[in-house]
Amino acid sequence: MSSKRLPRVIAGTTTLVTMVSATLLMVPAPAHATFGAADIKPVESNIAAKEWASATAGDGSSNAGLAIDGDPTTSWQPGRVGARQLLTVDLGGTYDNLRKVKVMFPDRGVAHRYVVEASSDGRRWKTIADRSRNRAVSRGEVHLFTRPGTRFVRLTFTGAPGRARAGVSELQVFNYLRDDLTLGADLSWMDDVQDQQYWVDPLAQDRGAGPHLLDVAKDRGMQHTRLRIFNEPRSESTGQPTPIPRQGPERSLVSAKRIKQRGMDLGIDFHYADSWADPSKQPKPRAWAELEFADLSNAVYDFTADYLKRLIRQGTTPEKVAVGNEIINGFMYGSEAAHIGTTNPPYFVDQADIYQSKPGGGLLWKYWRSADPVERQLYDQSWDRFTTLAAAGMKAVRDASPTSKVEIHVIVDKDKLAKTLEFWHQFLTRVKAKGQNPDVLAISYYPEWHGTPEALDRNLNTMATTHPGYEIDIAETAYPASGGEGSPVPNSPFPRTVQGQADAIRRVFQAANDVVDNRGSGVLVWEPAGYQPMFRAVPGLANTWEPHASINVFNASRAKHILQDTVHTATVVGPPRSCPPPCACSPPPTTRSPVSPSAGGRCHLARPTGRVR
Repeated sequence: MSSKRLPRVIAGTTTLVTMVSATLLMVPAPAHATFGAADIKPVESNIAAKEWASATAGDGSSNAGLAIDGDPTTSWQPGRVGARQLLTVDLGGTYDNLRKVKVMFPDRGVAHRYVVEASSDGRRWKTIADRSRNRAVSRGEVHLFTRPGTRFVRLTFTGAPGRARAGVSELQVFNYLRDDLTLGADLSWMDDVQDQQYWVDPLAQDRGAGPHLLDVAKDRGMQHTRLRIFNEPRSESTGQPTPIPRQGPERSLVSAKRIKQRGMDLGIDFHYADSWADPSKQPKPRAWAELEFADLSNAVYDFTADYLKRLIRQGTTPEKVAVGNEIINGFMYGSEAAHIGTTNPPYFVDQADIYQSKPGGGLLWKYWRSADPVERQLYDQSWDRFTTLAAAGMKAVRDASPTSKVEIHVIVDKDKLAKTLEFWHQFLTRVKAKGQNPDVLAISYYPEWHGTPEALDRNLNTMATTHPGYEIDIAETAYPASGGEGSPVPNSPFPRTVQGQADAIRRVFQAANDVVDNRGSGVLVWEPAGYQPMFRAVPGLANTWEPHASINVFNASRAKHILQDTVHTATVVGPPRSCPPPCACSPPPTTRSPVSPSAGGRCHLARPTGRVR
């Protein structure tokens, strides 16, 4: 067993929080030093520091925010002596896996007396820490608790000796990955690499999980695999059918079987195109290019329903179905492409007499804010056509595979959240009017195009609060482990190394998990075997691949146990003994047995030094 000990130093005490990830029980050493190591700690996120959290004081003082500003040198203190001395932090929404509250006070050398409570609604409170009779001198303390549905945390002072003033330097509330946050990947390219073997440790006598890519993926903690579906796979440049129809309907049936055979969840991503569909290109399938619009809508319904029925008949019902891929600009472009100005893919332009002969579902964003009546009409008509096609696909999913969740997948370009909010407003209003409604609102996140991790936090939570009632997914993300001489990609703080790759993906997991009201439902890494890969070819072994250490982020991001030992800074004066108070072990809600102190260390008898740090 391997454990990570994370020191948290508070004046007069040293708090060691040990989080033991279940995956650490089975992580072998990398087969090659060139892969690089990755120290992956479980996700721990201070929700009180998020921009959507706020603090208020019982006496109405205006400086309550200083208690959650992340700066221990600033403090909230009551404006009036004798006033009701309490501080309430509103986390902006409920959370099910908050596990720890850390309190730091401005006064050193004081035995602070207080009570910490939690609430889901700000009216009914449950005590999570009672220090009303505290006599221990310290600047602060860590309290473990488990209370699903917590939104508010309140600290009430009950007294302090002498003339010590009430006040809080920092009140931090920590969130950990939920068990129901789905972590997985789009592994569609496994269709291309059927002649290759993937092993956890291919040079060892016991090579670990393998030989299929999915074996390693599942062993490393991936729970969900998405497959993209091209209608009739064609060359993106010529538009001619590809010699091998990879990611087409037939071959994807085989991939779906492999996924389900391993007990993984299945996602289907309909591109409604014969080649790549993304925000810059959304070509119609050739077979539908010259259809009248009503017939095009029927074709979307029939193709979607028929394919899902085939999946179900072979025992591979998908858990999630995406109607279109990154459709922020619409999909299945037709004659409206002349207004859009699209130049990709080449065959769509070169064969405009075919592909642009009839109307399709492209959006005319250039007229979004136009005051011209004609342009406004063109804008509205493009939305009506697009949502008619989308509603046809959504209805097909509901009719053919009613247990599958329906996902709509877009992007939030850097500094363009307003455009995405307009998309959701128009889309949801119009598809509801057509009798349809998705389950999941999803975005892609690649920092070079979509902004900083903090922007990702903001985008996800704005979507969640603007459109409550939907799950929020990050349907694609990735980060390189090499290149650029190790420098971060634009808008990212993480280097292009194996460690940086793990940290960047871990940060995306955190962002999804921190969405208010537990609305973040999943994260998929896009093509980790091929794009910004988490695998590398093994020197000397043909067609053999093994994972970077960064792939352990899927398992290691989850904290299995959170163990707190609090002792004064000390010199050991006796042998180790079993963990007494004030040590506290807090297993997650799904853990049925108590945590042994041996899971994360032991407490030692100690002599206080009185030194303030």
